[in-house]
Amino acid sequence: MVSESYYDTGSINGFLQELDKEKAKIIISKEFRKFKKPTTVINGLENMTDAASIARELKIKLGTGGTYKNGLVMLQGDHRNAVREMLITKGINENLIEVR
Repeated sequence: MVSESYYDTGSINGFLQELDKEKAKIIISKEFRKFKKPTTVINGLENMTDAASIARELKIKLGTGGTYKNGLVMLQGDHRNAVREMLITKGINENLIEVR
């Protein structure tokens, strides 16, 4: 069985996914939405081929609700540091992630 984080760099899809990780500039910020509830917003995943699956995995691992729309991942609550650590473990370069 092959894990989700494994990408076959010999195929064109694996090659494209590796390029996505190298060029993506990801911004993780906290915004206040309805009723002054904190929301973690992740911007910059729209160019990644597996952005929807990353959003789904973040929601499951953090145990929170959220959505992926128009290239933005929105998670209920303030999870900025946890999201940063999870993206680093997914193979995204630490220097390309900005936490605000």
